[in-house]
Amino acid sequence: MSTTYRSEDWQRYRMDYNDPHRVLEPLEREIDVVAAALAALRDAGVLPHTDYDQARMLAHRLAVQELFEIPWTAITPRMQRLLYAINAIARPAHLIAAGVFCGFTLVSNAGAAAGPGICYAADDLVGVEIRPEEAARAERNVRRLDPSGRIRVLAADAVEVVKAWTRPIDLLYLDVDGFGGKGKALYLDILEAGYGRIPPGALVLAHNSVNAAEKLKSYLEFVRDPAHFRTSVNVVLDGEGLEVSQR
Repeated sequence: MSTTYRSEDWQRYRMDYNDPHRVLEPLEREIDVVAAALAALRDAGVLPHTDYDQARMLAHRLAVQELFEIPWTAITPRMQRLLYAINAIARPAHLIAAGVFCGFTLVSNAGAAAGPGICYAADDLVGVEIRPEEAARAERNVRRLDPSGRIRVLAADAVEVVKAWTRPIDLLYLDVDGFGGKGKALYLDILEAGYGRIPPGALVLAHNSVNAAEKLKSYLEFVRDPAHFRTSVNVVLDGEGLEVSQR
């Protein structure tokens, strides 16, 4: 089953990629839009409920604002909240985020299990970034947020990481941009490499489901095929979008 949730203002909701912490709307509006998206995911059977600790989410956001070096990002405040909430609700024991750049996308997911926003205990919180200099920056950023070492950053090829992974993958987050003309088509390569370790009920989140939909055509066809995933929901609350698929 494949469905779409769209906020009525997604086309008007825009951020400056170089100013990730700018307030774009009243907090109450952001919370309401994300709540509607979570309700769509609950109604599709992707999430068991829509409840998450909003105070912990804000503590997480404030810590990221204070501690992270973010050159630029396409993760809007709405998307940051949505990623945190999905993880806080689904509570994946084993998380892999592929293409984490400076670590902001990684911690938007893993922040529910590490740092000031922690609300559950995870076994694996792993970010993968193929560019060594960005992997090093991501490591510095996440270590400032959570010195405990709960989050790991690997300077590696995500395809090879998931191919060699021996544990389950309870949540796989995809935000890569492959070299050599591969681009966003690399999403499907990563997913196929780790597909056998994604158990029933596990989630795969793919950023850029809207603005890179054409480049992600083969990926989206795969996750929307009921032979591969039970359901897939295209969550459109900004110009980038997030495809949320449940095995």
